[in-house]
Amino acid sequence: MSAERPLAGELEDVPEPPGVSIVIPAYNEESVIRQCLIAAIYQSVPAEEIIVVDNLSTDRTARIVRQMQQEYPESPIILLKQAAVQGLIPTRNFGLNSAKGEIIGRIDADSVLEPDWVEQVQRAFMDPTVQAATGPVVYYDMPMRRFGLKADDKMRQLMLRLSKHQYHFLFGSNMALRRSAWETIRDETCLDEKDEMHEDIDLSLHLAEHDLHIQYWPQMVSGMSARRLEDSPRDYRYYVTRFDRTYKAHNVKKMALKAPMVVFFSVYFPAKLLRAIHAANAAQGGVKRGGLQ
Repeated sequence: MSAERPLAGELEDVPEPPGVSIVIPAYNEESVIRQCLIAAIYQSVPAEEIIVVDNLSTDRTARIVRQMQQEYPESPIILLKQAAVQGLIPTRNFGLNSAKGEIIGRIDADSVLEPDWVEQVQRAFMDPTVQAATGPVVYYDMPMRRFGLKADDKMRQLMLRLSKHQYHFLFGSNMALRRSAWETIRDETCLDEKDEMHEDIDLSLHLAEHDLHIQYWPQMVSGMSARRLEDSPRDYRYYVTRFDRTYKAHNVKKMALKAPMVVFFSVYFPAKLLRAIHAANAAQGGVKRGGLQ
């Protein structure tokens, strides 16, 4: 006896996956923007649009993007310019406001998305209660990448437990949010003219103030550079203490949320050494960027 065919009405009950836009703020990123775009193009499910927002770059960033528009005419690469003011937050906001997808992904110019990233974002947002999502990262210019990905995942899971799931924070190199959620908070997010805060943590706290649910999705993986380790100890310390300044701006006093600061401080010198060794080996033998190989 043959299996019954599904009725037309049953097929209509399956919701369509949401369209995903990818927004990439960029300032003088000529060394990384091409690999970022290639990873965004070669997805198992294509993005609805891939938006690069050039913020007064003085290098070849915009030229490279235009070259890629010609090389990949079938890909929805869009180059926008935000020339009103220098800064990540106004550039990010310009891109998020310009995106047309139901879901807006936001990554950095040195991010290298895993090939199923868009597909995993769609899966995360099939739950209508999810208003934003984030996932772990793998540092593609560090050794032991698989171990690093697991460690990053474990740290983010630990943060969820420490905060008793009251807070979960988006990570600017690997995040997405519903356009409707962005429209709810976009006029409230801090402009941070003094450049003292973590803009992704600020975004997360504004979402939390509206009870807009942020989902941690471990399968949503992005590669990123560990180039932050090239900072001097003083600059690195300033970067890490941005957590504290962002919490203070929102009057958040939960001590457990200081855990990332402790972790970042403790790994700086050993990770800096590992990165130097890895860079030396790469210079000798050549190491492929991106992915989990």
